[in-house]
Amino acid sequence: MRMPLPSAAAGTAVATAVASAALAAALAVLPGAAFAAEAPTSSSFTISDPRIKESSGLAASRIHPGVYWTHNDSDDGPYIYAVDSATGRTVARVTLTGIGKPRDVEAISLGPDGQLYVGDIGDNRNGTWDHVWIYRFPEPKQLGDVTVKATQFTVRYADGARNAEALMVHPVTGRVYIASKDESKGGLYEGPAELSADGSNVFRRVADVPWVTDGAFSPDGNRLTLRGYFWARTYPWKDGRPEGEGERVDAPWQGQAESVTYAPDGSTLMFGAEGEGSRVIAVPAGAAPSTGTSAAPKPGSPSEAAQSPEPTGSFGKGAVVLAVGLAIVFAAKRLLRRRRG
Repeated sequence: MRMPLPSAAAGTAVATAVASAALAAALAVLPGAAFAAEAPTSSSFTISDPRIKESSGLAASRIHPGVYWTHNDSDDGPYIYAVDSATGRTVARVTLTGIGKPRDVEAISLGPDGQLYVGDIGDNRNGTWDHVWIYRFPEPKQLGDVTVKATQFTVRYADGARNAEALMVHPVTGRVYIASKDESKGGLYEGPAELSADGSNVFRRVADVPWVTDGAFSPDGNRLTLRGYFWARTYPWKDGRPEGEGERVDAPWQGQAESVTYAPDGSTLMFGAEGEGSRVIAVPAGAAPSTGTSAAPKPGSPSEAAQSPEPTGSFGKGAVVLAVGLAIVFAAKRLLRRRRG
């Protein structure tokens, strides 16, 4: 006898329970020193808005000090939130019009033109959508709930469809980059010099990168920081490419780590994660490493993809438990989204 599939609500509850158990088990065997401690700075904050349950991107405002723009992952609608880091409260919700129904919004970045770029670039169908979208609108000069008309850009990849969660706008050139998310080898994709609302914008692979959940350029455009679930690295940026193997960043442990951005002065990296009441943690950014004269592996090469020596002892056990738990949760979320899609 074939058992009926559980409802979306029941599936979500099961996924949540599994996640809690897996994460608790992992944390129980992980030594406290295994993860970077939260930086003692007032820049860290907690997102208090209960509507923001899947914060998947961060962008620091340039005209509203201490304000960060974020958005939910999926199933929320065309909404962008402004959060005051001093209080953790939402001070504006922007409703986007002039676009279709968002599918899987994963990233946000502020360009040198003063406009916010929102990446509807996730692909819950394992890279089978033949196009994704970018939405662009001017950063509101006044904070408050407002409806704005956004420009929608269609994006295709030169080497075929793929899943992605990271979108970065270079703060000097204004060129848009997307980093794909792949278990074996992701890619950094460069968009055209200017996006066009007519037809498709073809993004071309310019570098290999590890499994990436978000990325951000430093305000001066000289560094690119990429993050995954268990790592973060900062690369020198030269001639439109990341250089060398980069430098490890002491990213905080955050479970489903989904976002990163620079503070406006470039001295601090802000790391965010999904989950209701999620914490955004400030970490000193440091300087971009020098590539020197020795040959360095390209981002995404075997030595880079390893990211760290093989874990041992309690850390290794915890990492295994954690990885299994996260894999189950992500698979459950993907199944539920497919059923709703």
